[in-house]
Amino acid sequence: MKKKQYKTFFAASVTCLVTAYLFNPTARAQDKDQAELAKALQGVKTTLEQGLAASAGGGTPISGKFEVEEGKLQLSVYTMKGDKFAEVIVDHATGKVAKTEAITSGDDLGAAKSQSAAMAKAKRSLREATARAVKANGGSRAVSVMPALSAGRPIATITLLQGQTFKTVMEPLD
Repeated sequence: MKKKQYKTFFAASVTCLVTAYLFNPTARAQDKDQAELAKALQGVKTTLEQGLAASAGGGTPISGKFEVEEGKLQLSVYTMKGDKFAEVIVDHATGKVAKTEAITSGDDLGAAKSQSAAMAKAKRSLREATARAVKANGGSRAVSVMPALSAGRPIATITLLQGQTFKTVMEPLD
């Protein structure tokens, strides 16, 4: 490609990306949610790994995340015990379980069943995978961990936060 053609191509590509972002409310909402979460996590000492450990009294953790729900930060962990699922809310200030609610229907139940299927094949816990990702990415903290099956193998998708920057990494669970 000639230099002039490259400049035109590059300018058109940048214009397309900017236009796609401006007219994509999902991308803008995700950026806003991430900025809100990063701000809410400032000064929070409880880690996702501690939340996973605290929730284990209610069953095996099958996913976990910090989220801003109705303007308030919360640490939510899905657990399974036998064929029952629960959402455990861990107090991010104390690291102790604040409440536990059964998951019995809807999208939450579908997500829990999918996560459970991935964890059934896992040899490593979400806590171990999360700690490994945090260690490999110095200065970061984990904000979410979600298991899934990829080509039949269990993996954990871990979202990390460093300052205001989010990064997603994958850790094998087998």
